Amino acid sequence: VQLQASGGGSVQAGGSLRLSCAVSGLTFSSYAMGWFRQAPGKEREFVTGISASTSRTYYVDSAKGRFTISRDNAKNTVDLQMNSLKPEDTAVYYCAARKGTLLFGNYDYWGQGTLVTVSS
Repeated sequence: VQLQASGGGSVQAGGSLRLSCAVSGLTFSSYAMGWFRQAPGKEREFVTGISASTSRTYYVDSAKGRFTISRDNAKNTVDLQMNSLKPEDTAVYYCAARKGTLLFGNYDYWGQGTLVTVSS
């Protein structure tokens, strides 16, 4: 199983980035997908998740209205569109896969992480 995250980079506050995660080695349509982030010195945070059927999504309060998660079950990809970025969004972002329908709980597979840096 491989989860390959890409799209991180440096941006000024107010800017946008789009992260993408390409998944292989599992039945993608059977997995909920999530994006997590970990800032320096902080615990990992569940930012957003999307169910296998795309019918359900979750966003942490700080991401609501600014971030949008989407997935393409035909391409085995999950994207995270991040707008109106703030310095506090600076973190390493990880995509993860969880077997089944629930968005919460332990995720089974993780990508390698992509760094997002937002400057003020």
